[in-house]
Amino acid sequence: MAAAAASASMSATAVLIPRVPAAVRTTRCSALLPLPPRVSTSSFSSSVKLTPESRRFPFLQTKATEDTSVDTGELFDDLKEKWDKVENKTTVLLYGGGAIVAVWLSSILVGAINSVPLLPKIMELVGLGYSGWFVYRYLLFKSSRKELATDIEALKKKIAGTE
Repeated sequence: MAAAAASASMSATAVLIPRVPAAVRTTRCSALLPLPPRVSTSSFSSSVKLTPESRRFPFLQTKATEDTSVDTGELFDDLKEKWDKVENKTTVLLYGGGAIVAVWLSSILVGAINSVPLLPKIMELVGLGYSGWFVYRYLLFKSSRKELATDIEALKKKIAGTE
């Protein structure tokens, strides 16, 4: 009778424990730290809580506004109004299409240059050299910065057609 009870308890145990192949049964030791207790959503309040860091830096504290939606109808109306003000629509479309084609062609050109083994590194050196020259020529001294500013203003006037 004791043997029948032992076999019955073993069969019950065998049913409760899933069978895993012997190759998979390995003991693993984990060095993970225990997770902190879960915070329930009811413990969050609508007011802003100041942490020690935010008490030290109160200017870094931000608060979300309630109205963050964008009125797409108003946006489309503004775009339509600006498009209606454009006099030469075909020129704008040609310039826009040309810009898209130029970006596409330049990406193809950069991809082709990038596939040549030594050329990308040479181009990086050229770019670094030009950047260094530009900083020395225009940004290092006050008089040259003023010269750069006047050159940029002259270019803006030339592009805008006010010169």
